[in-house]
Amino acid sequence: MDKPLDKLDEFVLGGNGQAGYSDIFLEHALRPKNAGSLENASAVGAEHSPDGSGMEIWLLIEGEAISRASFWTDGCATTIACGSMAAELAAGKTIRQALGITPEDIDEALGGVPGQGCTCARLAADTLKAAIRDYLAFQREPWKRKYNKT
Repeated sequence: MDKPLDKLDEFVLGGNGQAGYSDIFLEHALRPKNAGSLENASAVGAEHSPDGSGMEIWLLIEGEAISRASFWTDGCATTIACGSMAAELAAGKTIRQALGITPEDIDEALGGVPGQGCTCARLAADTLKAAIRDYLAFQREPWKRKYNKT
């Protein structure tokens, strides 16, 4: 008899089983870390990929460091894993260090992303950079924060 989680794994992975997926990738795809919006976020970034998948990343920044990061996406399991890993990689980093996170860093941290994973990792890295740009823009013009509904 199949366990409910096995059925979820099969549904999310489209019936391809675990072929080519690392354990860390599966963990982030099926049990994403830091999923959902972040209350009292210092910044939020949103991007869309060419296939229409969207992603948002929220950052809580204290001093020059990202203390927490979270994400949301309407994309596939690979996009979920990449968003989850981007948020995990950003947490604890300085703004400068987080700006340096690349799609290749996300791919490597997930143990390699098969198929079209490079597009998903790029979406996650670009969304992280958009959130950092949002934070930096409001640092230069703090009066705009009152009018931004993040």
